[in-house]
Amino acid sequence: MVGWEEQIPYIGITYFQLISALVILVVGYIVSKVLVSIFKRSMRKTKLPPLVIEFLGRFLAILLYTTVLILGLGAVGISVSPLILGLSAVIGLILGFGLQDTFTNLAAGVWIAALRPIDLGEVVEVAGKTGSVSGIGLMSTELKTPDNKIITIPNKLVWGSIIVNYTRMPTRRVDVDVGVAYGTDLDRAIKLAMDLMKSHPKVLDEPEPGVVITALADSSINLQLRAWAKTEDYWTVKGDLTRGIYELYTKEGIEIPFPQLDVHLKKE
Repeated sequence: MVGWEEQIPYIGITYFQLISALVILVVGYIVSKVLVSIFKRSMRKTKLPPLVIEFLGRFLAILLYTTVLILGLGAVGISVSPLILGLSAVIGLILGFGLQDTFTNLAAGVWIAALRPIDLGEVVEVAGKTGSVSGIGLMSTELKTPDNKIITIPNKLVWGSIIVNYTRMPTRRVDVDVGVAYGTDLDRAIKLAMDLMKSHPKVLDEPEPGVVITALADSSINLQLRAWAKTEDYWTVKGDLTRGIYELYTKEGIEIPFPQLDVHLKKE
């Protein structure tokens, strides 16, 4: 029968120490998960935005897991104080050579969570990538693309780049470009486009929709339909107006020309 105080061969620790360490790690992990869950639940009762709560929850989890790991190491007889001092020295050395970016990302994450240029669920363009914000961590921000890919961007790039937030405002202007042939009755073409927008149930009355001439191009006179819609209706309205203006102009005999080039041959 194996005694609790008997040392495990080749390891130098007793069975009691090993069991104690395993219990500390398992129980500590479970308790940490529960504490983080309680912390997030209590924070949701405040006015803090979800993004800040998620950020603080992850930070607390890292602190708790680190504490549990140190306690587990202490249970098997490893002196924790020299370990902490040694880790501090190593971390300080590494920081001098290569972890500046890590703390830059950490600081950027704090600013993002505090100032909220982006928030969970918002559709944004940042660092040249577009997607909905699915999470923000200590070091990076996650975007989910419309085709269900996850893009992870270091926080320093998020904070240091231009951010375009597509869904922060409650309404957006829907622009639809269309070209008509030279010689077209512009007043009639504009009236038809206006009637199309005003008849759409999701186009807002205020601000009032409009049609402008944007260019006298090589092959067409370019018009732009400008309609306002609720942000969540943006793509529905854009798709409906794009299809609708094509079908309407075709039905009314208004030509939508394709690019063309007239070549004149001169006979010598």
